[in-house]
Amino acid sequence: MKLDKIDLKILAALQADGRMTKLRLAEIVNLSPTACWERLSRLEKSGVIAGYTARINTDRFLRRTAVLVEITLRSHQQSDFNRFEEAILKEPAIVSCDATGGGVDYILKIVSEDIDAYQRLIDKLLRLDLGIERYFTYVITKNVKSSDPLSSIVIENAL
Repeated sequence: MKLDKIDLKILAALQADGRMTKLRLAEIVNLSPTACWERLSRLEKSGVIAGYTARINTDRFLRRTAVLVEITLRSHQQSDFNRFEEAILKEPAIVSCDATGGGVDYILKIVSEDIDAYQRLIDKLLRLDLGIERYFTYVITKNVKSSDPLSSIVIENAL
């Protein structure tokens, strides 16, 4: 789908405030409410807008431990990557998994009740014999910034 500058402005505005009224959105992007609504509907139907969510600050009511884990696999056949990724998709505590190029194969973000729960998850992954050669654990001590950086950068650079 090809997006123009107005579509990108709509996306940027919604990223900043997904709860704004459609009338306010139309004002921000300088369109009539009807034209803005049509564009917004097209962006939703095409899947460019995947949904609307709330960013919840769980630290206000729930203590969790967040950990980043670098994973290197023993073997690098496509079947090894597929088996590892299928197992990772089944684990709800693994909130993100990125395949990387360079020195490690994957970087995981795991959010668990505590370090013991994290270690039980790692032990489980090792018992599954997913071909993990080594892993390095980094406990997140403070979140400095959290956003969807890729989509924000893409939209900002396109404007």
